[in-house]
Amino acid sequence: MKLKNILLSFLVQVTLSTTFSEPINKKFPKNFIWGTATASYQVEGGWQDDGKGESNWDHFTHTYPDHIANGDNGDIACDSYHKYLEDVELLKDLGANFYRFSLSWSRILPTGNADEVNQAGVDYYKNLISALKSNGIEPFVTLFHWDLPQALEDQGGWPNTDLLVEKFADYARLAFSLFGDDVKNWMTFNEAKQTCQLGYGYGVFAPGVNSDGIDSYKCAHTVLKSHARAYHIYDEEFRPTQNGRVSMVVDTDWFEPASDSDQDKEAAERKIQFNFGWYANAIYHPDGNYPQVMIDRIAERSQREGFEQSRLPAFTPEEVNYIKGTYDFFALNTYTTTMVQWSDDWEIGTPGYDADISVTTWQDSSWNSSASGWLKVVPWGTRKLLNWIDQTYNHPEIVITENGFSDHGELEDGGRVNYYLEYLSNILQAILDDGVNVTGYTAWSLMDNFEWLSGYTEKFGLHQVDFGNPDRPRTAKSSAEYYKKVISTRCLVDVCED
Repeated sequence: MKLKNILLSFLVQVTLSTTFSEPINKKFPKNFIWGTATASYQVEGGWQDDGKGESNWDHFTHTYPDHIANGDNGDIACDSYHKYLEDVELLKDLGANFYRFSLSWSRILPTGNADEVNQAGVDYYKNLISALKSNGIEPFVTLFHWDLPQALEDQGGWPNTDLLVEKFADYARLAFSLFGDDVKNWMTFNEAKQTCQLGYGYGVFAPGVNSDGIDSYKCAHTVLKSHARAYHIYDEEFRPTQNGRVSMVVDTDWFEPASDSDQDKEAAERKIQFNFGWYANAIYHPDGNYPQVMIDRIAERSQREGFEQSRLPAFTPEEVNYIKGTYDFFALNTYTTTMVQWSDDWEIGTPGYDADISVTTWQDSSWNSSASGWLKVVPWGTRKLLNWIDQTYNHPEIVITENGFSDHGELEDGGRVNYYLEYLSNILQAILDDGVNVTGYTAWSLMDNFEWLSGYTEKFGLHQVDFGNPDRPRTAKSSAEYYKKVISTRCLVDVCED
């Protein structure tokens, strides 16, 4: 992308306010949908019940307990495998239009192979979906939210492109055939960047492989091919009778230039292309493929590092065309904002994703904090991000598939209420004032759960879970009452204009 075009793309976002204004007293559109979300490993428990196979996160937390806060794991978690009917009651009380949850691949296919189906796992999800539908709640189902069958991990995991594309295609086809009559909104992957970069790049997430700038790029390549394959399977084999929608969830911060200088604006654009465009461009951009800045920079640095070819795998023209446009709505997870400043290119040395980008990033110390070190409260960044997506990806329908705030589990969670108020105000401004087509919002999360490396030390839930009680009782927090009111009135404050 030419520098002048980069600067133009940031012009509108930079001129939007970077301070929070008063909450909006206008209503969300009548057709706007509201939901909340969880993920299989984070809430289900029942890690080896009824024939479930081992997942990579089961293996990782059991093998390396010192990598997780307090040695925690998801063996029991919220025990939603046994308490899903209580979860549905929580959703019903909220008035949620939909519930976004993920399937555990290893619960349905213990070895990852589609010819070895665990019927008890199938029945669990059929029962959950049936309970949701009977209460007027639409299931939004994610096929993969980070928990890969360990049997497939043992064969190389996501960097093993040829194997995983085929295994995921078989799994997706099975899921569509089993559940597709009742599920009309599918997401193939959730935040694959976290799996690829943290799992196969930095090596801090399962499976703990440290191959930064090599296997992390192979993983992403596999994910994009797998997503497209699943989309086309649905399109050709299931859409005519099931008439549902398929997307892939991509996550990002907003990246704010540190100044109005052309260099800082270019650095911020480069960062969002590496962070977000890495996955979004191939699917959502009309040209497809990886962002050109990634292709060029990784090829150039790879050559200087002595590699015979770029560390970023290349798509053929046929693959670019096969992958682009494989979405029915834009699925976005976003939580916070990061500042970006231009810097000189990092020295050539050990290959790495951050070196390939070569920018300086930080979060402003004046921004309000959460219980998570990475999550600062920056509501204006979300409006800027929505405008950037709208302009960059040709005005898609956007569903915000995760957004939320962490604390330490207090029932009187004013910080979370304020987070929702401020972020939803900026989302509503993007809809009403900027014309961005946002049609749905998903609060993360329905309840406190296992937060990966943080174990149970960070809580995102609308409902408190007592993890010290074997029954795992759930209790509504103040934020649940606030969100319930927002859903029922479409209004963020006490009184709204019609």
